[in-house]
Amino acid sequence: MTSLDKPTEETTAGDEARAVTEAALFEAFGGVRGMVETVLPGLLFVTIYTINKDLHWSAIAALAVSVVLVAVRLAMRDTVKHAFSGVFGVAFGVVFAMMTGNAKDFYLPGMLYTLGLGLAYIITTLAGVPLIGLILGPVFKENLSWRTRNPGRKKAYAKASWAWGLILLAKCAILFPLYWWADTTQLGWVLIILKIPPFLLAVYLTWVFLAKAPAPIDVFAEMEAEEKAEEERKAAAAEGHGTTPGRHRRES
Repeated sequence: MTSLDKPTEETTAGDEARAVTEAALFEAFGGVRGMVETVLPGLLFVTIYTINKDLHWSAIAALAVSVVLVAVRLAMRDTVKHAFSGVFGVAFGVVFAMMTGNAKDFYLPGMLYTLGLGLAYIITTLAGVPLIGLILGPVFKENLSWRTRNPGRKKAYAKASWAWGLILLAKCAILFPLYWWADTTQLGWVLIILKIPPFLLAVYLTWVFLAKAPAPIDVFAEMEAEEKAEEERKAAAAEGHGTTPGRHRRES
């Protein structure tokens, strides 16, 4: 290997690590389609409510489009976890708003979820088990190996979890005062505006931290290798037992 070859190989390895990280984040958080499914029901609700101030029609439209998104995914035999989470979120908002008769309460369950999630990122990081690691560990096929066997990766997960927690709490610091002071339309449009940019910022920071972290330990590959080695040992042992008697007879 020459001095010119080594940087090229390191660059290639770094590019591969970044590509794997990008693909894993895309899978974990749903990508562009997942963002559309997250934004569309709320956008439809606030648009209709802005036009006619009718809570019932706004809620029905938001719930209907959520169900359609799930149906489309089912028809395409695609993963439905992001669409289903959207349906449940919208359903809670619809039920809450219908019960109170206050259109702003359509947004309250989602705001409370954001607050709880932000706190969860912070608390789990302080506890030494950063939430983003629990989410992405299975995606990277490393499960919880980063906790004890990959300290550099654990540190990256901690940084990413701090980023997610602080970004979500900052978002809540904007939304909750608006819930009390602004009207439904103003709150709704601010919510739509704040849906994607904070999310993209958190995903980008996660990508930056993990792209610079050590590679994940593929525990599934390790288990497969151990199983294969065990099978080979058993086969070798069985073969040894089968040839030994014949060898003894020849010697005698």
